[in-house]
Amino acid sequence: METPATTNPTTGTSTVSSPSSGSNGGSTTPSRYENQKRRDWNTFCQYLRNHRPPLSLALCSGAHVLEFLHYLDQFGKTKVHNHPCPFFGLPNPPAPCPCPLRQAWGSLDALIGRLRAAYEENGGRPETNPFGARAVRIYLRDVRDFQAKARGVSYEKKRKRPKPKLTPAPS
Repeated sequence: METPATTNPTTGTSTVSSPSSGSNGGSTTPSRYENQKRRDWNTFCQYLRNHRPPLSLALCSGAHVLEFLHYLDQFGKTKVHNHPCPFFGLPNPPAPCPCPLRQAWGSLDALIGRLRAAYEENGGRPETNPFGARAVRIYLRDVRDFQAKARGVSYEKKRKRPKPKLTPAPS
């Protein structure tokens, strides 16, 4: 049995209902991804409203996105060792240190992906999307590389393994 997808004409978001979602009269619940994207978008819009001076979405640039990412660092839960720290480069440090907690690269990367999609779903043009700005991409790459060095772990692209070739069985 296929699961029907519905599109909300006002927001343009689509939701997929599952057969096991119960009998709530045909209403559907957004996916976990859609809920997270909506929360992220609302958080970013709130950040713009609280910015001094307040910013409209039309005036938002990649620099404002970077400010937002730096702001989010204060709520991070990932210990990132600085260069002078004796535990810099150790994946499992033996003792506590005063290095800051920051947002993990993977979290930031996923956040930017969701905000990039939300921007366009909320009427933004792809060519003016501040979440796709070159400065944001460079920042994410730098964060990834620094966090990898700080932990002593390398983020290398995973290569797909070639599928094993099936040889016909001898008859």
